[in-house]
This record gives sequence, C-alpha cells and structure tokens, in this order.
Amino acid sequence: MSRIGPISQDWEPVVVRKKLPNAAAKKDEKAVNAARRAGADIDIVKKHNAGTNKASYSGTSLNTKRLDDDTENLAHERVPADLKKSIMQARTDKKLTQAQLAQMINEKPQVIQEYESGKAIPNQQIIAKLERALGTKLRGKK
Repeated sequence: MSRIGPISQDWEPVVVRKKLPNAAAKKDEKAVNAARRAGADIDIVKKHNAGTNKASYSGTSLNTKRLDDDTENLAHERVPADLKKSIMQARTDKKLTQAQLAQMINEKPQVIQEYESGKAIPNQQIIAKLERALGTKLRGKK
C-alpha cells in the first residue's frame, strides 16, 4: 500500500458548552444577585397568598355547604318483591333449579340467585330472557 500524502492531525480546539440556564435557574438567588451586580433590570412580582394554605382554613364554601345539605338517597334500584316472587313461582312450577334456569338463559346461577333474593340491579334484557324461558309475563300488568 502506498500512501498519498503525509498524515496530518487536526489540532483545532473543541469547545463543549453547558446548556443555557432554564427559567428556574434564572430565578435562583445566586442568579438574581449576579444580575443585580451586573446592573441588569430585575422584575419582582409579589404573588397573592403565596406560601399560605388559605383554602384549608377559609371556612366553608358554597359547594361544601350544598354537599352537607344534600339529603338525596343514592342507592341502586333493587328487584321488586313481586318480581322476585313471580320468578321463583314460575321456576318452581316448571320444576327447574336455579342452575338449570341460568343455563337456559345463558347466565350464571349467581344471577338467578340475586334476582330471587332481591339483591340484583334490574336489567331489562335479563328479565326478558327469564320471561321467554319461563313462558310467563314478569314485567308490567299481569
């Protein structure tokens, strides 16, 4: 292998600089003092209620009072007593167990148990399935 020319190195200096200070660093006490010494303009803004937890001891607000005065009962609707009795009666007339009825309507046996005990939240689709499987009218006037 022949070399075409002399090997030379690049001896120019490479300068690596730090990032410019961000907004938080500009507000730092050292940075503010350095700016004062340099004679730069400094804006000072006093924030209202800065450093206080005014909301915790300021008394009740309108929303808090409204929440305290609220007496609305927020309970879920349950299966009515006449519906659970009619489901139980129709199931026993057809000589079905809860598990068999549940299998007929493609639901878990626990669903039938909850409907017959009155703990379930009424679902019109499940009630319609029960009506078809049992062959009786469970909703509305009888």
